[in-house]
Amino acid sequence: MGIEFGYMSLVRVKSVLLMAGVTFALVLFAQLFELQDFKSLSSLFSAGKIEVGQDSFIYHNSSRNSTYHSVLDAANVNVADLVSTDTEVSDEIVSRVSNDKGDSEPENIKKFGDTLDDDLDPEDEFPSNDFLEFNNNTKVLGVIEDNSLKQENPPEFELQVSNYTSDRDFSPKNDIVMGPGASPPSNLQFFSTSPENLETNSRNGVNSSAPSTSTMGKDAEDMLTKNESPKILDLSNLVNDSSVSIPATKERVKEPKRMVVPISKMNDMLLSSYASYKAVKPRWSLAVDQELRNVKSMIENAATKEKDSHFDVSLYRNFSAFERSYELMEQVLKVYVYAEGERPIFHQPPLKGIYASEGWFMKQLKSNKRFLTKNLNKAHLFYLPFSSRELEIALYVPNSHSRKNLIQRLSDYVNTVKTKYDSWNRTDGADHFLVACHDWAPAETWNIMANCIRSLCNSDIKEGFRFGKDASLPETYVRSPQNPLRQLGGKAFSQRRILAFFAGSMHGYLRPILLNYWENKDPDMKIFGPLRKAKGEMTYAQYMKSSKYCICAKGYEVNSPRVVEAIFYECVPVIISDNFVPPFFETLNWESFAVFVLEKDIPNLKNILLSISKTRYRLMQQRVKRVQQHFLWHSRPMKYDVFNMILHSIWHNRVFRT
Repeated sequence: MGIEFGYMSLVRVKSVLLMAGVTFALVLFAQLFELQDFKSLSSLFSAGKIEVGQDSFIYHNSSRNSTYHSVLDAANVNVADLVSTDTEVSDEIVSRVSNDKGDSEPENIKKFGDTLDDDLDPEDEFPSNDFLEFNNNTKVLGVIEDNSLKQENPPEFELQVSNYTSDRDFSPKNDIVMGPGASPPSNLQFFSTSPENLETNSRNGVNSSAPSTSTMGKDAEDMLTKNESPKILDLSNLVNDSSVSIPATKERVKEPKRMVVPISKMNDMLLSSYASYKAVKPRWSLAVDQELRNVKSMIENAATKEKDSHFDVSLYRNFSAFERSYELMEQVLKVYVYAEGERPIFHQPPLKGIYASEGWFMKQLKSNKRFLTKNLNKAHLFYLPFSSRELEIALYVPNSHSRKNLIQRLSDYVNTVKTKYDSWNRTDGADHFLVACHDWAPAETWNIMANCIRSLCNSDIKEGFRFGKDASLPETYVRSPQNPLRQLGGKAFSQRRILAFFAGSMHGYLRPILLNYWENKDPDMKIFGPLRKAKGEMTYAQYMKSSKYCICAKGYEVNSPRVVEAIFYECVPVIISDNFVPPFFETLNWESFAVFVLEKDIPNLKNILLSISKTRYRLMQQRVKRVQQHFLWHSRPMKYDVFNMILHSIWHNRVFRT
């Protein structure tokens, strides 16, 4: 009897302990759902980022935007998988839910920013988060540029962060953090925003009282909670003073003047690039060289056309030259596409998501009989058909913070081309081009493809974008490869009741500043963080369709799919991203249909928009609708659409580099 009683007591104790454990787990689970601070929650899972949605956990990583918690149990997903940033693990989670190995996802998985009714905003630049993470103690060194087009060192660097996460392999002792094997380019200057350096800057004549276009330090972080202007560097007074000494590290280094490049300066740089650029002289001549010289002369001497029944000529820098150049491209241009390279890195880019531009361009070029040639001697351009996105998925080792193996793969590919063909060696690659939308593409291609025409989504002057050689590639968010024009258009200008709209995750240093000034501060300014779907609430697409101005604020990098999305929904883009070169810059007059606001002017954002008259706004919105044709993908290319405009940018730069 005593043994039996003891046994029953033990069973009761186990039951009590089990119930206590279950209760604790339920309490913890409930608390997780009550957490509103995403940073607090993400700190519980240092390997990944989990946000609390309305009904489920949404996990973010560099490969997939999100996977809903409601399908995880059915897929037999381990908790360790949930908090992993490993691309392969994330893909495996999705593959367990569906056997579909194609491009489309099963209907029971709605990825963040990819729902059937397009109700959520695009989550752009995820992979950059693995190289640059911001937390409550983040301190950024500004990067200020001069107008030099010649850069000797690859700009593979990262911004300074004062406290690194535990898995980061950078040393916090260094004042400048760069990518593997890189050194800072000679024409870059880094500014520290620590209090002691701010004091030193003040003694050296640098005004530290106004917001800067590219720096954010402790005072900027305090601003986010105190609603004050950041006490960081104003570099405007450096323009006329080349003798200012500013500490780049702990030592004072005298550097020439540096400045953030506004859109007006970019216009000057583009024009000067044509006059200053020296073409690579071919090692031997071909008939195509003379053809290009003839084409250049015909474009330069195109008859002036001040009006056109089908175009608004004010949308273009020089409509007459553009129209003639486009006609000649259709008549003359021949492109050779290399067959070498293993899939999917080569020849199989994505047709869906924020990197879809490189996929759609490749697909449509390779099926275009008008432009393709198999004769190397007749080709004016040579296409290197790789996918920067697939390169990252296939080769990047999560948390390694190294792109060496990615760069090596591209180097091996170029060496194969050099060995097998004379085409590269004739011009050292100057008549070759690439189309890449991933954030890392500028650094990955900087040395290997130095002479090539690079069509890049991340068209950032501070990352080595060169006017007259490189082209700015539109970042187009394709939600449905079967119907890329789904939900095209928006309300008429008279029905757009919202002054300005933005919604998105807090990528980078700029968006928190934007929200600090404008989130819930003004009924005319609909500025949000991540927009969650809720019954009775407007969706992301509906906000864009109903707003006069759509804010396109940079994330980790200067580019964002919001620029093209604004045009897609016929909303006037407001671009807040210093040193960003907008798409088709050599052709389009962006200031005729878009607004450019310097980062430092975020506090004055509403006043800037209200200063635009109703007549001017109406004209700009009409021009957005007219320029829209240049940013649309069609199942088959149409005249003047985004495929042809991308090719024209590359063709244009090839012609004017002869």
